[in-house]
Formats: sequence, C-alpha cells, structure tokens
Amino acid sequence: MGLGEIFLIVVIAILFLGPDKLPSTMVDIAKFFRSVKSTVNSARATIEEEMRFSEMKQDALNYKKELTDASSELERLTNVTEIGSELNAVKSELDFNAIPAAPAAPKEPEVVTFTPKSKEIKPKEESL
Repeated sequence: MGLGEIFLIVVIAILFLGPDKLPSTMVDIAKFFRSVKSTVNSARATIEEEMRFSEMKQDALNYKKELTDASSELERLTNVTEIGSELNAVKSELDFNAIPAAPAAPKEPEVVTFTPKSKEIKPKEESL
C-alpha cells in the first residue's frame, strides 16, 4: 500500500469512528494483525518441522534398506551349506582322474627350410 492509500483509509476511519474511538480501534487492529502474524509463523514453523521429520524418516528408511541388503549379502556369503553345495557343483564339473587329450595334429604340414644365415663382417674401428 502506498502513502496515499493509507492516508485515505485514515481519513475514512476518522469520519466513521470519530476521534474518541479511533485510538482504541487502532490498538485492536494492531493486536489482530499481530495475532495473525504469530499464527502464520507458528504454522510455518510446524510445516518446516514436519518436512524435517519426513526427510529424517526417509534417510532412516534408506539406511535401514542398506543395512538389510548388507546383512542379507553377508548371510549369503557366510552360509556354509550353500558354499558346500557350490563347491560340490564345481568339483563334479572337474574330473581330476581324466587323462588330458593329446593336442590335435596340424591341418597343413609344416615346411622346414635350412637356409644359411649370411654373415656380415663388421669393419674394425680404428683406434686413436
């Protein structure tokens, strides 16, 4: 509100209320606005607190999920019966008594040549 609007409201209030009731009415209006402001601030604080609680709750749920996942992974890794069955499966796949197969013969015959290497004679360095 601008200065002109406030002045207009004051003039209208003086005309309707009169100079004797105006001060008490202004005090009542100020108290009303103060109570409205405190109510709005209280509501805002409550909403912010609830938002913080919801964020904390979400963080706690995330931590709980991480701990549950880690616990189940640890339980899976330390489960002796499961490890034993996995080892038995690997052992059954491996046959320690089997004779390894001989390497297969090459499909094309190898060519062997005996060509002499050329000998290069290096000149001797002259000494100073």
